Amino acid sequence: MAALAQTPQSSTTALPALDGALKDGPSNAAVASQDPLRIVTTVATQLESALSTGDFDAAVQLFDDEGYWKDQIALHWDFKTVQGHAKIGSFLGDNGARARTLNNIQVEKPSAQFTAGIKGEQLVMAFFTFDTDVGKGRGVFRLRKSKNGSWRIFALYTTLQEIRGHEPKLGERRALGVEHGQHVGRKSWKDRRAEEKEYIDRSPEVLIVGAGQAGLSASARLKHLGVDALMIDANKRVGDNWRKRYDFLVLHDPIWYDHLPLLKFPPSHPVYTPKDKLADWFEFYASTLELNHWMETTIVKDSVAYDEAKKQWTVTVRRNTPDGVQERTLHPDHIIMATGHSGEPNMPAFKGADDFKGRLVHSSQHGSGAEFKGKKAIVIGCCNSGHDIAQDFYEQGADVTIVQRSSTYVMSSDSITEILFKGLYCEDGPPTEDADLMFVSTPNPVHQELHKEITAKIADFDKDLLSGLSNAGFKLDMGFDGSGFLMKYYRRGGGYYLDVGASKLIMDGKIKIKQGQEIDHLEPDGVVFADGHKLEADVIVCATGYQNMRTTARKIFGDKVADRLKLAWGLDDDEELSAMYRFSGHPRFYYMGGNLAHCRSYSLPLALQIQAQQLGMY
Repeated sequence: MAALAQTPQSSTTALPALDGALKDGPSNAAVASQDPLRIVTTVATQLESALSTGDFDAAVQLFDDEGYWKDQIALHWDFKTVQGHAKIGSFLGDNGARARTLNNIQVEKPSAQFTAGIKGEQLVMAFFTFDTDVGKGRGVFRLRKSKNGSWRIFALYTTLQEIRGHEPKLGERRALGVEHGQHVGRKSWKDRRAEEKEYIDRSPEVLIVGAGQAGLSASARLKHLGVDALMIDANKRVGDNWRKRYDFLVLHDPIWYDHLPLLKFPPSHPVYTPKDKLADWFEFYASTLELNHWMETTIVKDSVAYDEAKKQWTVTVRRNTPDGVQERTLHPDHIIMATGHSGEPNMPAFKGADDFKGRLVHSSQHGSGAEFKGKKAIVIGCCNSGHDIAQDFYEQGADVTIVQRSSTYVMSSDSITEILFKGLYCEDGPPTEDADLMFVSTPNPVHQELHKEITAKIADFDKDLLSGLSNAGFKLDMGFDGSGFLMKYYRRGGGYYLDVGASKLIMDGKIKIKQGQEIDHLEPDGVVFADGHKLEADVIVCATGYQNMRTTARKIFGDKVADRLKLAWGLDDDEELSAMYRFSGHPRFYYMGGNLAHCRSYSLPLALQIQAQQLGMY
């Protein structure tokens, strides 16, 4: 994940003269200096000149033959990755005038640096800002040297960051908070805030279903763009989506990767966040940023309708208030489904389940293994939740077996901080906004190739761990085509374990393994596998993942909406995340989910798409 953000081999903060470099046009071979700022500034100037005159052929020739352009709502209102001259040319031509207005490209001087690409290939990387007829954006150049010695664009990233005239209310544009002087009948902040949250005489522009990291991130972005949003959630308190999970859950990602938008964790925060601490932070976050939310609120079945002509939703919600249960019909312009990128729990239907006398639950229902001390536990599934729950059972004194039906990618938590995130998401790393830009700007096919190298380094770092697991009978894999963790996350949403202790218990035989066998049926006192082997059990936990997000959409919003939706998550034909944070298949309906970093990164382009529609620009 951090391969394109390694420590620079050299850098500069001075902008040197271009001499006669521009006379050579796209060939730019006259740039003899090994000054990264000089190199990238030359190419940036040539690109702006070509686009400003509509000379798309000249623009295309600035790209490597295998070069990429990855755009997120800068040139059009969607996400798009194109590779090769023909596709980049078509992309520019299709966008017409919008592409020609990519102008005022300004390279951020301190960011220009030499860095390593695939197989250690030397690249020049730099951040830049730009203008379009819509607003301001930010991007990343990654250049590599061609066979004739000229530097060409290997990967270009462009993303819109604000709409001109409707910039976020942050920093110097923040609200004043008071009107000094005499104001007869004015209300206090407390009273005004209470009225704002109740929506007594209005509907929100955006209804956000879910108040976890996805809903909070989207709500925060929209609020500071001036778009009125209301979160609803069935839980009693903000943060309960984490608070109610199994007792010993701790985030597997380090803190530097997990900040929410606009408000970072304090410097005293631990590296790995316990789930209850995260839940409390979510509650604090919603209060501090004044995010509107109704808890203990659900959508009334069969109440959702979309008016194509008005471009407006009708939604009836049922809310538990201090005055009793109330129903309200709202008419938002947009709906964000922020229930996470997983759908309904994927609970297997076992033959004989009704005969089983013990406890049979999905991992989402597991709290603690404390009540099963001295008893037999079986955990079905070998990803993060399965391992965590198996470790919990062992530590609580249960005899536990974990069932691994196929194979799992495993990496240690130390390899995350020492290899995967090193130089990017770490204590002395770049600002989070820059780290996100470096990560998100990398085309996913390039991520896959880079992660083959990173995965090999991690495997060497973790060689004793992996050898011990193999010797214990645990089946390992290296991810899709050897690309490890990231592409498994993107393509499957799982299939991996970030080790925080369970692997050693498996290696030592303290957590037993049943590998490579499907369950044939359950009996009153245990599980019988396809090979005829039986394991006794007092409790069975199915850490078997979740269905696609569209299944939850069908449950909440009904068939008429769900039938138009695309499947969420996974990679589409353009190697972008399918239907997430962008057009979902249904007008004015958006999927929002993923880990905290993805919610932070993608909440801004999602919010900007909605703001643009509210402004009549979409």
